[in-house]
Amino acid sequence: MHSTLLKLFNIKSVWLILRQLRKIWVRTVSFAFLALGSVVLAQTLGRLLPLSLGEKLGAGAVEQVLNILATSMLAVTTFSLSIAVSAFSTAAGSATPRATALLQEDHTTQNVLATFLGAFLFSLVGIVALKAGYYTQAGRLVLFATTVLMIAFVVVALLRWISHLSNFGRIEDTLERVEIAAAGALNRRLEKPWLGGKPQKQPPPATAQKVCSQDIGFVQHIDMGAVSKCAKELDLNVWVVALPGAFVHRASPLMYIDGPTVDDAGLAPLRAAFSCGQRRSFDQDPKFGLIVMSEIASRALSHSVNDPGTAIDVIGRLVRILAPWRSGGDALVDYPNITVPSLQTETLIEQAFRPIARDGAELIEVQIRLHKALCSLAEMDAATFRAASAKVSQDALKRADKRVLTTQEMRRLEQISASI
Repeated sequence: MHSTLLKLFNIKSVWLILRQLRKIWVRTVSFAFLALGSVVLAQTLGRLLPLSLGEKLGAGAVEQVLNILATSMLAVTTFSLSIAVSAFSTAAGSATPRATALLQEDHTTQNVLATFLGAFLFSLVGIVALKAGYYTQAGRLVLFATTVLMIAFVVVALLRWISHLSNFGRIEDTLERVEIAAAGALNRRLEKPWLGGKPQKQPPPATAQKVCSQDIGFVQHIDMGAVSKCAKELDLNVWVVALPGAFVHRASPLMYIDGPTVDDAGLAPLRAAFSCGQRRSFDQDPKFGLIVMSEIASRALSHSVNDPGTAIDVIGRLVRILAPWRSGGDALVDYPNITVPSLQTETLIEQAFRPIARDGAELIEVQIRLHKALCSLAEMDAATFRAASAKVSQDALKRADKRVLTTQEMRRLEQISASI
């Protein structure tokens, strides 16, 4: 759903809303409000029922049930939260800290914790309302029925949670999440290679005015619609320099503008279209996903972990992520007054595979898989990948540790590299 909305809307407010919706507190608060609303609704609906109906159906037991629910849900919520935090720590230790953000956005975990906390608040408010004499006998019946429904939600959440914990936070689960995020970002860039602008074929004019950042951090998102609107109002042509993922500071240019000279007040809307933060984001930054995948492989290849199998798995996933990428081509230009530099295939290949070539220089199985992966990309699309793959392959050959690898092993690597 999030990726679909990001395709349809490119405005900053929608992007900020989507970021907030991914956070765990949003679902928790939503479930809590639903729980509180159901307590109030019970009294309202109770007025429509006969008073004697509650006694016949045993609505008097609702207080005991609510007490049990309140006691158990507080313990379950605390325990589940500790499990989630432990999974985040495990992912940060076994994979990379950059991947924990994806686990924190996991829908199942958020729904389960929100259900548990919502059930606790529901039972707590229900008990207070009962003690205060808020309910009639018929209202108790509605509250009893709502409590049974809440218990059903809790049981389903517990079953989902038990099933989810079998894989949550493990290295395979983390790799799957990073692969999906990286592939999604790369596919979105493939649909709009220049973020809706037109490709940069020449540098901005020497007379163009430089617009620098007022923040220090990573560019996370660019509201191209806001940039285009402001440029039209000021009769400007814009050359974007800092793409999502770029680190900027107060002397770094975000863009160059060609047209009438604009003062700082006029530049404020242009600067506001660039969202900067302390960390990189997967949304508009396909390179970040590749870097995170490569970091996981580097961690696995460290002497403390010594897990070349995970590195080989990462190499295969990187091939799957990069396979749809095509350089050049045409795309619909939504903002003809904005020029955007192209995302270079060589950069993608280097950031994906060069760290693995460096950290796996002593392991022949990793080196063979690396060169075969580069060969596979070149075979799938020679025009896009051959030159970049050949360059990284040659670099990997130079990095291969000749003190550990035998002459026969080096000759085999050279043969695979030469086939690219």
